[in-house]
Amino acid sequence: MATLSAATATAVLPEATAPQAVDPAAPEAPDPADPVEAALLVRVLSALLRENVVGLRENSTLVERPDGPWLRLPVGDDALLLPVTEDGFQQVYAARLPLLLRESDGTAYPTCASALAQLRALADPVDHDGFDAFAEECRQTLVATRLHDDTAEEVADGLAELYGTDLADWTGLRGQLAYETLAARLDHPVYPTARGRAGLDERQLLAHAPEFHPEFRLQWLALPRESVTVAGQLPDGWPTPSALGLADLDRTHVALPVHPSTVGAPLDAALREAGLVGRAVLADWPYLDVVPTLSMRTVAPSAAPSLHLKLPLATSTLGLRNKRSVKPGTLVDGAAGQRLLEAVIDREPRFQGRVLHADETVYAHAGHELLAVLCRRYPGDLDDAAVVPMAALLAEAPGGGLVIDHLAALHHGGEVIALFDAVLTLLFDWQTTLFGYGIALESHQQNISLVFGPAPGELRLLLKDNDGPRVNSTRLTATLGGGTWGFDDDRTFAPGDRAVADVFTTITVHLCAGAYAFGLARHGRAPLPVLLDLVRERLTEAVDRLGGDAAAALRERVLHAPELPVKAMVTAGTLLSKERSGAADINKHYTTGPNYLLRGGGPA
Repeated sequence: MATLSAATATAVLPEATAPQAVDPAAPEAPDPADPVEAALLVRVLSALLRENVVGLRENSTLVERPDGPWLRLPVGDDALLLPVTEDGFQQVYAARLPLLLRESDGTAYPTCASALAQLRALADPVDHDGFDAFAEECRQTLVATRLHDDTAEEVADGLAELYGTDLADWTGLRGQLAYETLAARLDHPVYPTARGRAGLDERQLLAHAPEFHPEFRLQWLALPRESVTVAGQLPDGWPTPSALGLADLDRTHVALPVHPSTVGAPLDAALREAGLVGRAVLADWPYLDVVPTLSMRTVAPSAAPSLHLKLPLATSTLGLRNKRSVKPGTLVDGAAGQRLLEAVIDREPRFQGRVLHADETVYAHAGHELLAVLCRRYPGDLDDAAVVPMAALLAEAPGGGLVIDHLAALHHGGEVIALFDAVLTLLFDWQTTLFGYGIALESHQQNISLVFGPAPGELRLLLKDNDGPRVNSTRLTATLGGGTWGFDDDRTFAPGDRAVADVFTTITVHLCAGAYAFGLARHGRAPLPVLLDLVRERLTEAVDRLGGDAAAALRERVLHAPELPVKAMVTAGTLLSKERSGAADINKHYTTGPNYLLRGGGPA
């Protein structure tokens, strides 16, 4: 793809907007000069309301005003007002307009900075740094979103030039890279500032982020052999130090790839912390052309897209504490998770050939989270199929329409709901079966790809990143046998169903089913009640097929529960320290929301 223009790379934030006064009797939102900021503020306020930040949910009362419902949060002798609308997806109400309003004088706060400043003033002083960090996340997200808007046409044209104008030609693991670029241009279903990446400026984003589909070369670091742990056999063609210009190190060192954005201060600090200063040598020239995938830290060699290299990044996404490094323990756990899933499939032959797994048993690390690489290998028989990350389904395709529209035309006679039905049927069958063994995966939209074809109507699931599951040790012992299965993270196992059901609900139900029901309704593909009925019916069928006490647990905790767990991602990821939030795992810290699976679920 052609390099993006220099003019594109100079996008800057507008000057901060001062709070604007409005007539409280006619509470219309000020018309912000920047629609990008307005859209982000609605998402930010909705997330803070969902997570009950500073009591915004539990301490507010609903009031009716001429333009609709507002929440009133008392603040001393005054109050803050938030315009809301019925939602139903993980929260009863969401923000309706991009502002907070001070009741006494009608002062409006229509920007992320001004609204967060008002809420920060209500927080415990020990949490002020977290609010400041979240305000910076908002700033970074505004920069990234403007870049997305400014480059949309250029990127679409570049994808069409590289992969073809017809999505029917976007096949195999090479075509998957194009879909990953489209997915990277969507907002996360829950986290409001997911497009931002801490510490990376515009030029770094353009050079390395998947939403711009760049191609770049990796840096390489020669490390003493005795300092490196290698699991499995590194891929054919792995460069020796001499191939990288370090001929005198072949016998004593092994080369590991380093993401270009990690070179410099982050890499220097990692080498100091690992005691490798003066012993590790950075090669003078880069090697291996790669394209970033949706996760950014994972890249695919341009000439061999069936091999993905997961590399540590010195940045964070989905929360300040959600670092994009690669801890050695997660490499161990990814391989352990793969073995566990393979054991299930050996017992459940109907999933053989229908649920595929990337191999994640080959990796290397030097005992530090910035000195590591995972060599992920994909199945080799996918060239004639469409390999589409679930996260891309609601993305806009080049030339118009959603990706799911084009896939439905190619594989389901143009029936979008038929495609959604097929995905739900296989997904719920697989995930409820895992629950029967006591297992729930962090298999969110980014970690599941849908494999369509090559035969008409053929659908398979392709899974990756199997670290971070939750396992009911009692149920697993009864079905597959006890032991640790080689997991490094002692948080993996729990004695009951609660932790497992929480992951099943927040990942499989919310992100891989509910988000699409609400999203397809928002795009006008079908009425929301029809889509929610479909989700409920397919999940009920899968639970009924499961049977036993596992089915009873899913009925109690998911299908018939008055409320469902909801990830409190902003709270645990940025706003509060682990000590303040009590989150043992920032990705598994929850609040609650309405159960849209109940009859009548969703907004009226």
